[in-house]
Amino acid sequence: MATEPETAEPVVPSLVDRYFTRWYKPDVKGKFCEDHCILQHSNRICVITLAESHPVLQSGKTIKSISYQISTNCSRLQNKVSGKFKRGAQFLTELAPLCKIYCSDGEEYTVSSCVRGRLMEVNENILHKPSILQEKPSTEGYIAVVLPKFEESKSITEGLLTQKQYEEVIVKRINATTTS
Repeated sequence: MATEPETAEPVVPSLVDRYFTRWYKPDVKGKFCEDHCILQHSNRICVITLAESHPVLQSGKTIKSISYQISTNCSRLQNKVSGKFKRGAQFLTELAPLCKIYCSDGEEYTVSSCVRGRLMEVNENILHKPSILQEKPSTEGYIAVVLPKFEESKSITEGLLTQKQYEEVIVKRINATTTS
């Protein structure tokens, strides 16, 4: 009796993989392995997340708290955007801090914008449940949403790495640590 060969189920790409292009910024501000991922939508909106290799996601760290209070006078939670022209949005540079992540082991990580633009929103859900930052970093655990200026939307990817380039950086890091 002949059996029919099993056909593999087609892999359906995730929502993020279908509608966003992943860009990476390795070693943000010169801090080893503190990598950020920027998910760029076709409408130019950028979602800032942690890259898979970030120490918060890799080391099994426990997040104690997350703060959008950047300085005594600046809180990203005070960002109020209104209207068609996004009035009231805070303007960010590439190195502008978005939030600070405090871990139970005393380590502190600052997440930067990595793109110039207006801050559309921050993810307040991670304040109440910081574990989603680790469980679902590129969906529910995102850090913030930034809208680059229209005329800069093509140039924001300069200085960022594609998925393939980023994977090459990770391989080089692994090879460097295994040889030393």
